[in-house]
Amino acid sequence: MESPANLQSKPTLVVLLGPTAVGKTEVALQLAEYLGSPIINADSRQIYAGLPIGTAAPNASQLARAKHYFVGMLPVTEYYSAARYEHEVIDLTKELFKSHDTLLLSGGSMLYIDAVCNGIDDIPTVDKDVRQMLRDRLEREGLERLTAELRLLDPDYYAQADLHNTQRVVHALEICYQTGRTFTSFRTRTVAQRPFRVVKIGLKRERADLFDRINRRVEQMILDGLLDEARDMLPWRHTNALNTVGYKEMFQVLDGTWTLDFAKERMKKNTRVYAKKQMTWFNRDADIHWVHPDDFRVEDVKL
Repeated sequence: MESPANLQSKPTLVVLLGPTAVGKTEVALQLAEYLGSPIINADSRQIYAGLPIGTAAPNASQLARAKHYFVGMLPVTEYYSAARYEHEVIDLTKELFKSHDTLLLSGGSMLYIDAVCNGIDDIPTVDKDVRQMLRDRLEREGLERLTAELRLLDPDYYAQADLHNTQRVVHALEICYQTGRTFTSFRTRTVAQRPFRVVKIGLKRERADLFDRINRRVEQMILDGLLDEARDMLPWRHTNALNTVGYKEMFQVLDGTWTLDFAKERMKKNTRVYAKKQMTWFNRDADIHWVHPDDFRVEDVKL
């Protein structure tokens, strides 16, 4: 354990987190202005360009209030991972800490936040051919068939994985095929030592209030043109970037499978389910200091 004196000598990374629609954007801007820090985005979908409505990315006026990193920087065709995010954010903080004592990371993507704070297992890179092979099999055979195969190749991961999460199931199989080893064998969960302190602030609302905000956000996204945004992305619907709530439902409308009203209600439900998963994950972390967004005051932040 490091001494208090050594901890105080380190720069500080403030992490603002919470479930989708809780109100992180405005609080992050207030914090960034107070700390004199840029905002390092930790939303795995806001990293992609061309998806401002469906990812609730910061708008032009919000981007003007603080410098943002990892927002709209990649085409949807480019594969991105929590491991790559970890390396790129750590490299960025090394540069930014030369001119800042405190930096702000804000978002709700659990794996991305955990990767920066604690490190991520050194999972091998998957070849494009292996990734394409599994993607083709997913389209031909469906998730259930691949899940059954995962049970045979890596029963330990099968027992603990979210088997409805297509990305997790496929990635575990990619590693099995790429290395001839189980995905579980690479998951050592060794906590990385960081050259900065981490202060975590979580935003939380009562469930009914949060769900109401989610429902209203979905309605606003539809009014803002989410369907047209999804239509523009149709040629790349198979990419990992678009395998997410909002676009999946809109693609069903564009296919003629669902009505817009049905898709909208399904999007609300799926977003609420995702928010519950986020809170389940975050509630395991005893280091998070929770506050209601309406009660948040930048002056009360203890660094």
